Amino acid sequence: MGFGQGLSGLNASSKQLDVIGNNIANAQTVGFKAAQAQFADVYANSLNGSGAGQVGIGVKVSAVAQQFTQGNITPTQNPLDIAISGAGFFRMSDNGAISYTRNGQFHLDDNGFITNAQGLQLTGYPVSASTGLILAGTPVPMHINTKDLVPKMTTEADAQLNLDSRAALPTVTPFNPLDPNSYTQSTPVDIYDSLGNKHSLQTFYVKTGPAPAVAGPGAWDVFATLDGVAVPAAATTIAKLTFDTQGKLDPVATTPVTVPLYTFSINLSTVTQAAGASAQTMTYSVTGSTQFGAAYSLNALHQDGYTSGKLSKFNTGPDGTILGTYTNGQTAVLGQLVLSNFTDPNGLQSVGNNQWIETSESGPPLAGVPSTSGLGTLTSSATEDSNTDLTAELVNMITAQRVYQANAQTIKTEDQILQTLVNLR
Repeated sequence: MGFGQGLSGLNASSKQLDVIGNNIANAQTVGFKAAQAQFADVYANSLNGSGAGQVGIGVKVSAVAQQFTQGNITPTQNPLDIAISGAGFFRMSDNGAISYTRNGQFHLDDNGFITNAQGLQLTGYPVSASTGLILAGTPVPMHINTKDLVPKMTTEADAQLNLDSRAALPTVTPFNPLDPNSYTQSTPVDIYDSLGNKHSLQTFYVKTGPAPAVAGPGAWDVFATLDGVAVPAAATTIAKLTFDTQGKLDPVATTPVTVPLYTFSINLSTVTQAAGASAQTMTYSVTGSTQFGAAYSLNALHQDGYTSGKLSKFNTGPDGTILGTYTNGQTAVLGQLVLSNFTDPNGLQSVGNNQWIETSESGPPLAGVPSTSGLGTLTSSATEDSNTDLTAELVNMITAQRVYQANAQTIKTEDQILQTLVNLR
């Protein structure tokens, strides 16, 4: 009697319903990957090796395979929520024990490490404390440095401006920063000393020739003050600019000329600065400045110093780079996340809590930077939803239920046949 076939069908359908129920239960689990029950028929070995007329003895569950298809990306308000679009897994460390996940719900622990709800630490590449560059190598637990950004002393500044060729010569000589009639134009810029104190550096441009309506190259003397005090001394030029008849700086006549062209040095140490600040000398470049017959204009102004700042926020770029923003307006790279992929993700072993571990079937992890080597990209302030398709799962549940009922019916029929045989007299 063929009770075994029906019984195996009941067991297989029951297992399928378990898988479907687990998928439905995790329909809202971030990063969850739905599974699928796969079946195989079962045949008994024939003693004579012939398969003629062979009848199967039932069915078995050959595998429960997870489906690593992409889930929907949902925005969140947490900058540490990260979603993967494409292939790859986050690499997590539990005191050196490595596991993998698609659940990107992270937070900072009390030590500044990026962790998940189970306390596992997200891994990636750190940043060199001296150079600020990414140290690619063996991934380590990601630590966010929440210390203040140390100030940077201004060492260079550059300005691109147009000095009006039609301007009249100053009516007052010598130059006096307190007398607007002794200079033609001025340009202020905020700079910083070694302690992060802000100072006002002002450069003055005094036209020395030629007078309006007179042919010849344009000549200008440049003076500077720091917080209103002349540097390096009162009425001392720090540069002489000469423009050719096309309104461009003349590298031969302009003094002093260094590399890059039209750059001059300003020794700020001659002026009393904040107590404890180091001596400061900076370069000031006017490369690209012109003398056209148009009103004075400041087209670009930049300096490389800044005061100290506190970390105000950070986010993760598509390539895994964590960029911090500070209260002083500066940004700094805090680290870079890595992703891992496998030759056969279905060979991974699920250990719960949205974690997988590698096995011999999955192959070794292939770690790399997001957006490279076939790995997916990252989206900050977002999570990847479960890829469970509720509509499909409900349809599959109805099908599995019908199959279960049909297998039960075969057992019932076999029982009726057996009862008929027993009742023969």
